[in-house]
Amino acid sequence: MELKLATRLNAYLPHYNNDLEKVFEQLEKVGINYVDINFPQQTLGITPEHMKEMLDKHNLQPNGMEMRFETHYLTGDLGNPDEKLYQDAIKMCKEAADYCHAIGGSMINIWSAHDGFDYSFQIDYVEYWNRIVKACQEVADYAPDIRWSIEYKPYEPRGYAFVDSMGIVEMMLHDINRKNFGVLLDYCHMLMKHENPAMGTALFCSRKQLFGVHLNDGYGVHDDGLMVGTVTPFKTLEFLYYMKKYNFDGMIYFDTEPVREDPSDETKSNIEMLKYLLDLLDQIGMDKIQQIIDSNDGVKARNLMLEFLQK
Repeated sequence: MELKLATRLNAYLPHYNNDLEKVFEQLEKVGINYVDINFPQQTLGITPEHMKEMLDKHNLQPNGMEMRFETHYLTGDLGNPDEKLYQDAIKMCKEAADYCHAIGGSMINIWSAHDGFDYSFQIDYVEYWNRIVKACQEVADYAPDIRWSIEYKPYEPRGYAFVDSMGIVEMMLHDINRKNFGVLLDYCHMLMKHENPAMGTALFCSRKQLFGVHLNDGYGVHDDGLMVGTVTPFKTLEFLYYMKKYNFDGMIYFDTEPVREDPSDETKSNIEMLKYLLDLLDQIGMDKIQQIIDSNDGVKARNLMLEFLQK
């Protein structure tokens, strides 16, 4: 499994005076080889040509863009009932596609932070759904060579996110009906929804709909963004097992948020843990793990977990 690794630029920028090139220099040192750039925030004042030059200088490959809608979208992003804001959000996605093309990227991830509701009787659910579908179809057709993904989250910052789960995002992909639209799974978001992350990986990856992964960990209530494998190591192992089984070839993005930790130390820890867990899968063997899964035996599954601990 080829490792295409990226990490959260916002975790580094405050430590390096918001100088993106200094951050790129650090990423190269710790073993990161791909970059996702928040759009538009991390592109402001930087031409695509200069961005590409900085990436090349530090041996970093551009994966693509992470959409970040500004605070004037508080009432909604791609589902906003205000026509001007709705069209502005679509335009921003198209501008991200142009920038992505210019730096040699191939993917744009959409997390619609403000698409949702806080109160009963606040939105028209069917109309909101249709607006998001139409917007996604428009941007997918605008840049058909870009892989577009939806990143879902059950809540935060809204009380209810509109696209909040495995099931809803699959319904959304069905209605969008574009081959270049898929899903990005954020491990912490899935824990918040009380989903088993491995189940989503298996279902979406087996259908070739899994375009990207945000790897982190947490306690399932908030978007904790803790280091990989530190809270739910067995769930993380199973998550990675299905990525290997279905030959996931996308990028793994460490969406962790060091507050008291040094960002480079945290990134190195995430890489170390990821490689360690993947090595555990290899030591036990994919075929043996599959045999245990096929047995549908809880005791055998428990014994497998014990064997992981003993390696």
